[in-house]
Formats: sequence, C-alpha cells, structure tokens
Amino acid sequence: MATVETIYLGDLRTEATHLQSGTKIMTDAPVDNHGKGEAFSPTDLVATALGSCMMTLMGIAAQTQGIELKGTKLSITKIMNASPRRIGEIVIDVHFPSDYEPKLRTILERAAETCPVAHSLHPDCKQTIRFYYGE
Repeated sequence: MATVETIYLGDLRTEATHLQSGTKIMTDAPVDNHGKGEAFSPTDLVATALGSCMMTLMGIAAQTQGIELKGTKLSITKIMNASPRRIGEIVIDVHFPSDYEPKLRTILERAAETCPVAHSLHPDCKQTIRFYYGE
C-alpha cells in the first residue's frame, strides 16, 4: 500500500497527502529554479526529514534515559551545488535547552547518528551536525 499520494497542481507546485493521517504538505519550486518559493521545496523537505529523523531518534533515546527534550530546537541549512544541481551539504545545529552530563550527551549524539535518513542520503551529500547544550 502507498504511503503518500502526490498531485501536481501546476505552476511547479505539488500537494502531498500522507495517506494514513490525511496530513498534507505543499511544495513549490524555489525562486532560483523557476519557482515562487512560497512553500517548502522538495530539497527543503529532504533537509527537514534529516533533522526530524535525528530529533525523533534523540527523543527515543531521551525517553529511555528518563529525560525530556521538549524545547530542543534545530536550525537546518541546506546548501545547494550548481552542477549537477543537488544538495551539497546539510548543516544542522541542535540547540538543547539543558546542559546534560557527558554520558547523556554521548547517548543523544550517537542516537542522532543512527538516523535512517542520514544513512539513505548519497555519500557526496555532506552532513554537518553541531550540538549546543544549555541554551
């Protein structure tokens, strides 16, 4: 069974529906590639998926350690390469509101490294992940 149904709406815009929940996501081509940039671009969603996946796995690790990560914020930067046009690098800055002990930091950082999205991206797509604690 399909997971997502995507419809082309015209003008370089799509609407994707998550079939299990009915949640919808709009995409638009970016302004540097003939679009209006009025919604996430498909490559924005790739960078977002990487960050969300890492955060989810850190959340699972935090639950097993009995701590709460609520308020943790990711700042995600996608850097495009021109030729061929593709994502060259994704930079994720992870800002934790608490200053965790070194053992817990290691657990959280290793959890982020197990992200299936990270392992699915092409090796030429550089992933730079930086962790900041107690912000």
